[in-house]
Amino acid sequence: MDLKSGYPFWAVKNGLMQAFPRLSQDTHCDVAVIGGGITGALIANEFARHGHDVVVIERRDIGWGSSAASTALLQYEIDTHMTDLAEIVGETGAVRAYQGCAQAIRDIELLAGEVGDVDFGWQQSLYYASEQADADSLRREFELRRHHGFAADWLECDDIRRCFGFEAPCAILTHLAARVDPYRLAYKLFGRLVANGSRVFDRTEIAAIDSGTTQVTLTTSNSVSLSCKHLIMAGGYESQSWLDQKVARNLSSYAFVTDPIAHEDLGPLASTMIWESARPYLYMRTTGDGRLIVGGEDDDVDIPARRDERVGKKANTLVKQVETLFPELSINPTFSWGGTFAETEDGLPFFGPHDQYGPRVHFAMAYGGNGISYSMLGAGLLRALIEGREHPLAGLFSFDRET
Repeated sequence: MDLKSGYPFWAVKNGLMQAFPRLSQDTHCDVAVIGGGITGALIANEFARHGHDVVVIERRDIGWGSSAASTALLQYEIDTHMTDLAEIVGETGAVRAYQGCAQAIRDIELLAGEVGDVDFGWQQSLYYASEQADADSLRREFELRRHHGFAADWLECDDIRRCFGFEAPCAILTHLAARVDPYRLAYKLFGRLVANGSRVFDRTEIAAIDSGTTQVTLTTSNSVSLSCKHLIMAGGYESQSWLDQKVARNLSSYAFVTDPIAHEDLGPLASTMIWESARPYLYMRTTGDGRLIVGGEDDDVDIPARRDERVGKKANTLVKQVETLFPELSINPTFSWGGTFAETEDGLPFFGPHDQYGPRVHFAMAYGGNGISYSMLGAGLLRALIEGREHPLAGLFSFDRET
């Protein structure tokens, strides 16, 4: 799959940070991870640091799939409201999913501190009603979150105007959110893995998977064999191609990044990510050097050539939307891009085995608007499954969940 269009900022900013070899001879390991993006990096790190012999396989250069196009808003908030999710999986399950994502952000902070220099920074998250008709739904969402201990404030129209300088009927201000450079974090994790004895191979394509009772055998396109006790499919949106069952819908999202903006001009945007209740939604956050990343204008185009053609027009539309909210800002889209993303019916990810392959092949499908938080959470979940331990979210995120 061609997963991105235009000039994703992270790859332009960081370049090719480290070279990794192709897999050129038969090998074996405890856990093989297919996917060299941020999801694969977080999962491989989790297993390696707990004593598993890990091999990572990526068909492109490391980080050059969807991770290069991610806008990397770290949130516990799922695209599906907690109130709506409660109607699908029950209130206990909905709260547990939100709590898991909240803990994942704290875990990412610790990991970012270990590897260093990945532009991690704490933010607030302002979720505003796009129109008055959304106000009641937002209020119910706020009350349910507060009931279950999530720190948040309710803002009326006057509060939003005074604190953030734009007009909206109401909003939820959340105090647990963050930013990160996902491409840089992935590279630094993979570099550390190699330094500590794990093996990472890129430009290596898997042609076949044979899942047996005691091991899984992978065969590359150039007939090299990799055998493992367990396989984790963390290939992002391409992972669906390995399943007969359709579990998510592929869409495209668009984004741009500005030149650095002075802190005094950014005002509250310097420390607050903003998104809205409309679907598809506008969202924005800043980088550590004061750039504004803006995304949205999602559509159902999953044809790369058509997505390529739309990047410029979509970026211009996003600029106008930001300037409507913040007319005093001078917005210049220095780099703009589009990328594939996927959403599930209930907004939850899929982690674990699928009946098509049996218990030794696990999928890591961190789909949705907070995929990095899901990936961090899913890393621990998958390790628990493979080590034969229970995990409180295993059933909720499994392919067998009832929705």
